[in-house]
Amino acid sequence: MMLRKLSELGVIFMGFEGGEPLLRKDLPEILKESHERFHTSLVTNGLLLKARFNEIKKYLDYLFVSLDGIGETHDEIRGVKGSFNKALEGIKIAKDEVPLAISTTLTRENLDEAEKIVNLAEELDVLVNFQVAYDYSTADKMSPEKEKLRKVLDRLLYLKKEGKPIMNTKEYFEAILNSWYKGIPWTCKPWLTINIDPQGRVVLPCYVLNEYTGSKRIWEIDIKSLWESYDWKKIRKL
Repeated sequence: MMLRKLSELGVIFMGFEGGEPLLRKDLPEILKESHERFHTSLVTNGLLLKARFNEIKKYLDYLFVSLDGIGETHDEIRGVKGSFNKALEGIKIAKDEVPLAISTTLTRENLDEAEKIVNLAEELDVLVNFQVAYDYSTADKMSPEKEKLRKVLDRLLYLKKEGKPIMNTKEYFEAILNSWYKGIPWTCKPWLTINIDPQGRVVLPCYVLNEYTGSKRIWEIDIKSLWESYDWKKIRKL
């Protein structure tokens, strides 16, 4: 019902993330329903990817595997010994059958390994997509030191221009650098994305700002009316 309502609204991309989606026994059925209606992607920590890949691969248009660093750095952040090797094994199995990218959130714990992750992506012949745990709700404890982060962002922008396998656009890095270091704000457009929490509640304006705060379940509301009634102007500039 939820997927049908979103399809009728005009949604064309559907992304599943966690927690960990692969913990759901009914995930193949959910992905099948999604794939019939939307371009469907999945974000996983990779621990169960090897075991469950054959169940889900035909229902995916894109797969993201989270890596928080190289080797022990990843294991320490995740709190699971051997998790890096398991994720790497899953990537190697999946990458030739489904378009795949590494997904990395830059924090103070892994900032120094950003370029190593780019090099790993190049070795594996996959892309890497970066996010930054900085300047949004609940990120303070993870946020990298500001000037160290600037150097890494400048370096990633350079590597992107050099043709390294970075999924983010150069405009993405430029917008962050302009906003956080040059006082040139970007225009946030959260109305382009509908975020739904594990209980089916619509998150307004977006999960980055509200950390999955939501109250209205999507099957109980007129989502179009809700979207058109929200005052988006107050969060356009971040």
